[in-house]
Amino acid sequence: MYWVAGPSEVLAITGWGIADISLAKKKWVWPGQKVIRVGISPVNYTFQVQAMSAEKLPFILPAVFTIGPRVDSDEAMLKFAKLISPHDKLSNHVKELVQGVIEGETRVLAASMTMEEIFKGTKQFKQEVFDKVQLELDQFGLLIYNANVKQLVDVPGHEYFSYLGQKTQMEAANQARIDVSEAKMKGEIGSKQREGQTTQNAAKIDAETTIIATKRQGEGKKEEIRVKAEVQIFENQRAAEVAEANAELAKKKAGWAQLSQLAEVESAKAVALREAELQRVVEQKNALTRTEKLKAEHLSKVSVEYEIKVQEANWELYKKQKEAEAVLFKQQKEAEAKKATADAAFYTQQQVADGALYAKQKEADGIAAIADAQGLYLNCLLKEVNGNYAALRDYIMINNGVFQEIAKINAEAVKGLQPKISVWSGANGGGESSAVSGMNGVAGVYSMLPPLFQTVHEQTGMLPPAWLGTLPSSSQSITN
Repeated sequence: MYWVAGPSEVLAITGWGIADISLAKKKWVWPGQKVIRVGISPVNYTFQVQAMSAEKLPFILPAVFTIGPRVDSDEAMLKFAKLISPHDKLSNHVKELVQGVIEGETRVLAASMTMEEIFKGTKQFKQEVFDKVQLELDQFGLLIYNANVKQLVDVPGHEYFSYLGQKTQMEAANQARIDVSEAKMKGEIGSKQREGQTTQNAAKIDAETTIIATKRQGEGKKEEIRVKAEVQIFENQRAAEVAEANAELAKKKAGWAQLSQLAEVESAKAVALREAELQRVVEQKNALTRTEKLKAEHLSKVSVEYEIKVQEANWELYKKQKEAEAVLFKQQKEAEAKKATADAAFYTQQQVADGALYAKQKEADGIAAIADAQGLYLNCLLKEVNGNYAALRDYIMINNGVFQEIAKINAEAVKGLQPKISVWSGANGGGESSAVSGMNGVAGVYSMLPPLFQTVHEQTGMLPPAWLGTLPSSSQSITN
């Protein structure tokens, strides 16, 4: 079915093929889809908000808010279609929602302002309420189209505004009486000031008139004297100018006569000078002709010699350049050969160093492998003796011939001392049988082991194996 929304409506479509909600003014609705008409016209909400100022003074704020969906934002329209459109805009649900937001923000704002600030700054208070309420309504996709805050009203039993109005009225009446008194005072003072100023101005004008008249008379006399002096000066100047004109005329007549005589003399001399100049020019032309001839002869000779010298110099320069280029080429080749030799020597040393490094690395690897093998060997032995470190140490010493070496060293030390040893086979000096005498020798050897073990323990800190014997206690004496 093809659906078309009204002028103040919009279609909200959900269902098959639509992820969330699709808003449109007209659209085909297919099976599996659901559509509802959402009204977008604003609605007026009238409230009587009870609030309290910072001084704990209660008051009533009548307000009318015109609220509707924000049609210029797709996101806001989606919020409105999801949250508000399921309910009638005139229902108690929507009205309580809007009223709760407005009352909450108004009370919070009023609690931070004094009553005087609220009363005098009604416009600012209204704008702050408008901004804070709009911020909360944005989450529902609503927009405040208009907000009209009426005059603040007293709460019964708290007539603050009425008393404030009476106070203002009395202050206005008192101020009016003060203004009337001040106006009367200003009128009387102004009248007296005007009369005094009139008298002062009249006296001032009379004095100024007298002064001006005196000044005018003096200026007239000075002007008359000045004019007479200027007339006399003009007459003297005219007489001097006439005398000067006569003298100038006589001087000009003498000058004209002199100039005439000089012109005649100059004319004669000019003819002679012109003849001499012409003769000099002729001689100069002849000299220039001879000079150019000699110059041409010598110049041709010098030009030929110059060309020869230039060619010789060019040849010498070319020869020296080629020699220098040959020397430079030879030096470059020698430098390249030295560089190649140095590179070869460096490569050889590098290979030797790499070989030595590789050998050291292999040697280190071998030592590490031996250490690993020895560690594994010791771990196996220690495991076989059930972790008995003393048994492991004794086994290693016996296996490596440490006891035999110690006995050999002690024997060598005793050999140099040449000790005297006496052996008794019996108390009666040999009265026993030969079998008993042989066992006494074995017993003597066995009796030597405790002192030997004691000596080894003192020198090396090692104990004899348990199967071979133990050290005597500290209280037990050792006898030979």
